[in-house]
Amino acid sequence: MRYIYLFYLTLFGALSAFAQTKVSGVINDESGNPVPFANVIYANSSIGTISNDDGSFYLESDQNFDSIQISFVGFKSQSLPLTQSATYNITIVLEEEASALDEVVIYQGKTSKKNNPAIDILKKIWENKRENGIYKFDQYQYKKYEKQEFDLNTIDSSLINSRIFNGMEFIFDETDTNSVTGKTYLPIFINEAIYRVYGNNESNKEKEVLLGNKNSGFSNNQTLIAFLKDLYKEYNVYDNYLKFFDKSFVSPLSRTGINVYNYVLADSSYIDNKWCYKIVYYPRRKNELTFKGDFWVNDTTWAIKKIKLAATKSANINWIRDIYIEQDFDVLNDSIFLITRDHFMSDFAFKKKDEARGVYGKRTTLYDDYAFDIDRGNQFYNNDREQYIEKVYNRDDSFWAQNRMESLNKDEQKVYKMLDTLKTVKAFQRLYNIGSILASGYIEFDNFDYGPIFSTFGYNDVEGIRVRAGGRTYFGRNDPWRIEGYTAYGFKDNKFKYGLSGKILVDDRSRLIISGGNRRDIEQLGASLTNTNDVLGRSLASSSLITVGSNTSLTNINLSTFALEVEPLKNFQIRFGGSYRTLRSASDKFSLAYYTDENQTAIKSEIDQTEISTIFTYSPGRKTTGYGVERTIINDGDFPRLFLNYSLGVKDVFSSDFEYKKIQFYYRHPWQLGGFGKLTTTLEAGKTFGDVPLALLNVVPGNQTLFSIYGAYPLLDFYEFVTDTYASVHVEHNFNGRFFGRIPLIRDLNLREIVAIRAVSGSISDENQALNASYSNPVLLAPNNKPYWSYSLGVGNIFNVFRLDFHFRGNYFENPGARKFGVTGSFGFYF
Repeated sequence: MRYIYLFYLTLFGALSAFAQTKVSGVINDESGNPVPFANVIYANSSIGTISNDDGSFYLESDQNFDSIQISFVGFKSQSLPLTQSATYNITIVLEEEASALDEVVIYQGKTSKKNNPAIDILKKIWENKRENGIYKFDQYQYKKYEKQEFDLNTIDSSLINSRIFNGMEFIFDETDTNSVTGKTYLPIFINEAIYRVYGNNESNKEKEVLLGNKNSGFSNNQTLIAFLKDLYKEYNVYDNYLKFFDKSFVSPLSRTGINVYNYVLADSSYIDNKWCYKIVYYPRRKNELTFKGDFWVNDTTWAIKKIKLAATKSANINWIRDIYIEQDFDVLNDSIFLITRDHFMSDFAFKKKDEARGVYGKRTTLYDDYAFDIDRGNQFYNNDREQYIEKVYNRDDSFWAQNRMESLNKDEQKVYKMLDTLKTVKAFQRLYNIGSILASGYIEFDNFDYGPIFSTFGYNDVEGIRVRAGGRTYFGRNDPWRIEGYTAYGFKDNKFKYGLSGKILVDDRSRLIISGGNRRDIEQLGASLTNTNDVLGRSLASSSLITVGSNTSLTNINLSTFALEVEPLKNFQIRFGGSYRTLRSASDKFSLAYYTDENQTAIKSEIDQTEISTIFTYSPGRKTTGYGVERTIINDGDFPRLFLNYSLGVKDVFSSDFEYKKIQFYYRHPWQLGGFGKLTTTLEAGKTFGDVPLALLNVVPGNQTLFSIYGAYPLLDFYEFVTDTYASVHVEHNFNGRFFGRIPLIRDLNLREIVAIRAVSGSISDENQALNASYSNPVLLAPNNKPYWSYSLGVGNIFNVFRLDFHFRGNYFENPGARKFGVTGSFGFYF
């Protein structure tokens, strides 16, 4: 999904709003140092903001005000008159106060954790948070209206006159300033959706039914809609951690909040006839995933009435310059506070400098029509299979007029009209096509996509330079069938290779899919422990442009497959397949030869093998988009995956050589550990029953490339360890800058520390050893005396896109050519 993120980051833009009073500036102390997290409000109102890390602020309202008030603990409050509707770039100097402001606000800088009335109130919130909102009921349901918008911000003459917008200048006719940042922005995209949400707190299950969806210019695009929905995940401010953009921010209402936030009791007042306290909070340290802002809390239920959260600019998160959140809650039956409005705004930008151009992403969610304790039974929630209903994406105007919980303003209505016009402009079509290539890796033609373009070039020691051309049929996002294929040519071996596959969706409810294909190519079989007979699959190890040492241990493969796949339960797939493959060495420096008689006098160098398999795959929490034969995963790497494969080698069918049984298990689980980062654990185990030669054994995956490949052992050469019974574990933890963020100078680089450890134990039987007719390359060796292990120390987020891993071998130094140390790297666009 990282390419989709890049695509929409460069393509989308801003929404217009009208305001009557605007003011911006910077707040300093008497020494000229900025005062971060100071309160700025319009006089005699509750409309305000908090200054940024650098003391800057922007405040806007659609009402008229004649002055603002500035205050911060330890400083004298100050009032500043406003003589005009827009007052920009003012400098405010706060004087330190010699004595305490009053008995309530007595803190300066870091607030005390003791004798602090704000923290006393916070403890009341912790005690009562499970007694508030929808959690108070066994079952709940409500209606939800969601509006998502993208705006291009920091509009100036250089952008307007840019060649990229030649022929599209009319889109700049309407611009305005953002009410949070004060930046000029231009609207370009809007998506609306209506849902009915059902939940059961007893079984902890929830079901969301889409009633209608509409967007500007990209109608019926489920991939875009699902991507946006995953980008702006649902969250609960009462949780200890709030996950945005794959990062866990500490909630100001968290039980651990007192360790990372300062809290000040700033005010008290009636809000909707409820007496509430206002608490201001701000971070204790820089570079942590924290917020600044304030919240109002009721004095009897200790429920949140209003809350504002703004991410600090020093937070260790990429491509995000600002995050701003507002939530409002209403009272049901005079006691239960339910969320009624949630507004989320983020500012995407390649640079965090204020003058840098970026894209606003906004989501406004409204909640209404609550109902409780209506039991719908477990079957209602278990039947959560998504189906494509065309009318849901093509609702008429009367549906939206009836179901919108707030009307579109004039500027939001203009977005729909503008995109309709833009689609007819050739310049926009070119821009859209470029973004589409980045997002999918394919170049689109009428009913055919060429690609993936990222696989065009490769290199290995057998083929030399390798070029590849391929494509797939594409009639729409929900195609019930698809054919794809490729051809490749190696300039060293002067041979053509190819692959061709097809699949058809027979039943969309059970997702019964029939597939088959044939491939003749060169492959690195020793690149994965747990693998399947994928017709078009190819590992990075097979054609990496940069390698460590020579890579001649490649295999010529002629593979034909046929399979039936079904999904009886959501995210649980069963695949029945059969395959026939011919395997032989692709190099005279590598041998797959084996003995065919007990006296070891007859040798065969080619293997013909028929195999049938049953594969079970379960991915709880996986989110996909698309209703056709192929679906796109939108939360890749964010859910556990369990894989079980039982294979049966059949002898003498199509001249098949061996009879055996093989079982393989794979379990990968990412764990979000709140402020401690993300832990990823992987376990693999397998066993082959029966006597088989090298080509059918399990090779511990080495890595002779300079790229970090998850699941591979970076200091092992290909075929360094070969097993018929194995167990492997890989543990990797990304601390997300928790320690680097506390080291002066280094913390400003926003680096992220990563540690990993890998271990594998396995054995190979004497019978399988005896089958091997090669005495040099490879020598069959298994890590059976003791587990082989290595560890890695990594530094991520270098220049926001690069990661370096430093690997250290733990044992088996006596192996021929054993590498004790190595460095690999990888590129990626991560938040």
